[in-house]
Amino acid sequence: MLQAIDRWLKQAALEVQEYVRLTLAAVGCVFTPPVYAHDVVEQFDVIGVGSLTVVLLSGVFTGAALAMQGGLTLDQFGARPVVGRLVSASMIKELGPVLTALMLTGRIGSGIAAELGSMVVTDQINALRALGTDPVRKLVVPRVLAGFFMTPILTIVADFIGIFGGWVVARFTLQVNSGVYWLSVTEGLYMHDAWMGLIKPFVFGFLIVTIACHVGLRTTGGTAGVGKSTTVAVVAGSVAVIAADFFVTQLLVSLLF
Repeated sequence: MLQAIDRWLKQAALEVQEYVRLTLAAVGCVFTPPVYAHDVVEQFDVIGVGSLTVVLLSGVFTGAALAMQGGLTLDQFGARPVVGRLVSASMIKELGPVLTALMLTGRIGSGIAAELGSMVVTDQINALRALGTDPVRKLVVPRVLAGFFMTPILTIVADFIGIFGGWVVARFTLQVNSGVYWLSVTEGLYMHDAWMGLIKPFVFGFLIVTIACHVGLRTTGGTAGVGKSTTVAVVAGSVAVIAADFFVTQLLVSLLF
């Protein structure tokens, strides 16, 4: 039993060490030539534009559900007209960044882990090294840049479409006047809320992509290992997003409030 625990702890420490090493190498490659601009643009399209549909759908239904549940709760206090404030504050500060990151973890994290894992088990990574190409610079850096910059943009889209979905429910189901709803939305927003909603996605995007790349490049065991790596990337990325949300929120609250 003790030997199994010791072995597990050593393996966990090794994985953390390798993850930190990969992350530092990727950050270093961002600021040094050569830069594979075509790969960067391609990943911006894959991660950003390719994820737009799932982000829009999750955002609009989240905002609608939030307005419905919030409106029913606010009715107990006679405060139905301020449902817009509830929707906007919840989407921008918390639900928008976290749900967008979780959607990206399922779509992008799994895809990156499967793609890089397949390249590892088919020796394509070794072929790149044999040709004198750094796999981190060629494969990891474009994905890290795309995840880092596109996650905040997708989060902003999710925030706006979520507030719009809340308006649809508030107007046609809760019978809240449109002017009252949008006035409540603007009155419920403060600058520190916007900063909190914009800073979190940068952290989430970086974590999602770097974890997926690390898991993919550590794939072993053939095609079965690829499937395992995909599962690990999604689970680890999701847990990392939720954990980072707590710690980043604590940090931002201490700095902004």
